[in-house]
Amino acid sequence: MFRAALSPLVWSPGWCFVSPPRVTAAISRLYLPSQRLRNESIRCWSNIPFITVPLSRAHGKSFAHRSELKHAKRIVVKLGSAVVTRGDECGLALGRLASIVEQVSMLQNQGREMMIVTSGAVAFGKQRLRHEILLSQSVRQALHSGQSQLKDMAIPVLEARACAAAGQSGLMALYEAMFTQYSICAAQILVTNLDFHDEQKRRNLNGTLHELLRMNIVPIINTNDAVVPPPEPNSDLQGVISVKDNDSLAARLAVEMKTDLLIVLSDVEGLFDSPPGSDDAKLIDIFYPGDQQSVTFGTKSRVGMGGMEAKVKAALWALQGGTSVVIANGTHPKISGHVITDIVEGKKVGTFFSEVKPAGPTVEQQAEMARAGGRTLAALQPEQRAEIIYRLADLLTDQRDEILLANKKDLEEAENKGRLALPLLKRLSLSTSKLNSLAIGLRQIAASSQDSVGRVIRRTRIAKDLDLEQVTVPIGVLLVIFESRPDCLPQVSALAIASGNGLLLKGGKEAAHSNQILHHLTQEALSIHGVRDAVQLLFVLQLPQVNTREEVEDLCRLDKLIDLIIPRGSSQLVRNIQRAAKGIPVMGHSEGICHVYVDTDASVEKVTRIIRDSKCEYPAACNALETLLIHRDLLRTPLFDQIIDMLRVEQVKIHAGPKFASYLTFSPSEVKSLRIEYGDLECCIEVVDSVQEAVEHIHKYGSSHTDVIITENEKTAEFFLQHVDSACVFWNASTRFSDGYRFGLGAEVGISTSRIHARGPVGIEGLLTTKWLLRGDNHVVSDFSEHGSMKYLHESLPLPQRNAN
Repeated sequence: MFRAALSPLVWSPGWCFVSPPRVTAAISRLYLPSQRLRNESIRCWSNIPFITVPLSRAHGKSFAHRSELKHAKRIVVKLGSAVVTRGDECGLALGRLASIVEQVSMLQNQGREMMIVTSGAVAFGKQRLRHEILLSQSVRQALHSGQSQLKDMAIPVLEARACAAAGQSGLMALYEAMFTQYSICAAQILVTNLDFHDEQKRRNLNGTLHELLRMNIVPIINTNDAVVPPPEPNSDLQGVISVKDNDSLAARLAVEMKTDLLIVLSDVEGLFDSPPGSDDAKLIDIFYPGDQQSVTFGTKSRVGMGGMEAKVKAALWALQGGTSVVIANGTHPKISGHVITDIVEGKKVGTFFSEVKPAGPTVEQQAEMARAGGRTLAALQPEQRAEIIYRLADLLTDQRDEILLANKKDLEEAENKGRLALPLLKRLSLSTSKLNSLAIGLRQIAASSQDSVGRVIRRTRIAKDLDLEQVTVPIGVLLVIFESRPDCLPQVSALAIASGNGLLLKGGKEAAHSNQILHHLTQEALSIHGVRDAVQLLFVLQLPQVNTREEVEDLCRLDKLIDLIIPRGSSQLVRNIQRAAKGIPVMGHSEGICHVYVDTDASVEKVTRIIRDSKCEYPAACNALETLLIHRDLLRTPLFDQIIDMLRVEQVKIHAGPKFASYLTFSPSEVKSLRIEYGDLECCIEVVDSVQEAVEHIHKYGSSHTDVIITENEKTAEFFLQHVDSACVFWNASTRFSDGYRFGLGAEVGISTSRIHARGPVGIEGLLTTKWLLRGDNHVVSDFSEHGSMKYLHESLPLPQRNAN
C-alpha cells in the first residue's frame, strides 16, 4: 500500500523539500483532482491554501479558559470507536465521518496543524470479513445441497486482530478519498506501545510526524491492532502513560508532539458527575485535576477498549503535559456537524479540562444557588420581602459615596479606552439624584408588593367539598442581561425580591466596579432574612480574548436552569439573545422606534413641549422619540416652523423621510431607513396625509414600543388609540412616560413588545405566573361519570379580601 520511495515534493514555485524515506513510506496514495503528475517522481501541492494566522504560542502550559482555544495551533482529534462505527458495529458511519473530515479540513486550511487518532479498522474489517464468510458459506451450501437457500448460516466469532488487518487498508483509502475533496493529503501511521518504549523508534515517529505536518499533510494515526498484544493493566511507569487503547495513544501523542489541544470525541456529551442516563447525572462543564472523587464512572461504550474512566485518565495525563483537552459527543446528529469547530471557537461544548480553578462558583452553580435562594425567598412572609427592599433602598443612600466612587472608576476606564459612545456613557453614569430616585422607586416596590406572591386570582367550587384556586407564584430563575446601566441592578433585584424569583445578573464589563458594589449591597439587604444567594452577579472574565457574545450564547443554553431571559441593552444584544435562546423564553424588545404624530387639530402650546420632552429629555432611552410624523396640511405653517426652530435650538439633527424630502427644495439629508433607532439627538421627520396613514406608517416601520398622537380632536385621538398596535399608545403625552416608575410600578425589568404574558413596562406582575391548588376530600374522577354519585358544580367563589395597605 505504501510507496517505497518518493522524490522531492513541490509545494509552490521555488519551494522544494526532499523527504526522508520514513516519511515517504507513510504517505499513501495521493489523490488531488486538480493536480497532474508532472513525472513519476514529482507531486505538486501549489493549490493548497495557506492562511497566515497568529496561532503559535509557547508550549508547556495548557489553556486556562475555553476562550483561549481559538489560539490552538496544533490539534489532535481522537475519534472513538462509537463515533466512527455504525450502530450495528459492522461498518463505518460514513456521513458522520465525512462531517468530521470536513471540519478537520477547514481547520487545516486555516493554518492549523491537524492530526487524527482514529478507531474503526476493526469494524471496517469485520464488515469485509462477514461479507466474505457469507459469500463463501452460500457457495458451499449451494454446491452441497443443490439449491441456494441460505438457512441457518452461522457466522463464527471474528478475531479482532484479523478484522484489523482486513480493515486498515480500506479505512485509510476512505480517509484519503474524503480529504482529497478538500485538496488535502493524508498519511497513515500505525503504532504500538513498543514504538514509544524504544527511544530510537520514538525519535523516528516524532520526526515523521513533524515532517508530515511541515508539508501540510494530515497524519492518520492508529494502534496497529493487527499485531498489538493484549493490554496490560496498571503498566504505566514513571509518570508515562502506557498505550493500551486509542485514548492513551492520543494523550501520549499529544504530549510527545507538544500539541495545544486534544479533542476526544465519544458517544456521550462529555464527563458527567454520575453515569449518563441516571436521574441525577449532570454534565461537568469544566473538570479540574483532583475532581475524580466527585465522579462515578459507568460502563464503557458499546464498542472500543476504553471507557470514560480511561478517557479521563488520558486527558489528565495530557493536561499535565501541557495539552488542553475537551471530551465531547461526536455522534449527536444535531451537533456532530460542527462539534470540532465549535470547540476550537471556544464554545461551551463537552467537558473542558483545566488546571486553573475560577475564583468563584461556576454559572451552573450560581443558577442552582439562585433557584434554591429564590424558593426560600418566595416562602418568606410578604412583610419580610418588603423589609429586604426597604433595607436596600436605605443602603443606596447611606453608601452613596462608595457607589459613586466605584462608578467614577468605570467612567474613567471607559473614557480612557474610548470604547463607549456618548449615549452609553450617559447610561453608565450614576449621580446623587439618580440614587435618590432609585431609592424612592424601591420603596414604591416594597409598599406595593405586600400581596404579590400567593394572591388568589380565581376560586371555583368544582363540586361539594372540592375547591379550586388559581394563585400567583414566581416564574423561577430570571436571567437579566444589561449593558452600561448599573442603576438597572438594584431595580431588577428589588422586583425579583418582591416577586420571589431567583435572579442571575449579567452586567457589562464597562460597569464592573459599579455592579460589584451594588450587588454587594443587595446581598447585604438579603442577608437580614438569610436569603443572600437568591441574587447572583455572574462572574465577568476580564480577559481580552473573551467575547461577551460568546458568554451570552453559553448562558442561553442553560434551559434547565433558567426560566426567563430579560435583555436590557442595544437592539443587537436583544436580537443575539433571541436567536441564541432557543429553549428559554425571552422578554423584551429589540428596538425602541417610537413615533409622535402631529395632527391638524394639534394644540400649538402642546406640540413643542411634548416633542422636546420626547426627543431631548433623554435621547439615549428606548422610549425617546425617533420618528416625527406631521400631517401634510401643517407644512409651511407657523406651527411647523416652531417645531423646526425648537429642534434646531436643541441641536437635534434632522433626517428627511422620502415624502418630506419631496416637498422641500433644499432638504436635510434623506433618511437611509425609516426603521432607525438613533439613541441620540437625531430624528426623522416624515409627512402623512391622514391619521389612517400615520397608523399604517407606524405598523410598517415601528417596533410596537410607544407611539403618541398630539391632537385636540377626541374622535381622531380615539381612532389612533384603538388602532395603533403597540405596547404603549398615548394621547397628548410624552413618549417618555412609557416607564415602570412613571406608571407607578416602582421600577421595571424592561419594556416588552411581545404579545404573550407581559406587554409594556414590566413590573412585579410581569414576573409572576400561576399555579392551581385543588383541595378535596377523597374525590375521584369516576364518581363524576354518567352513573356516578357526584355532579360538577363549577361555581365561582368570591376572592379573599386584598391587603388594603
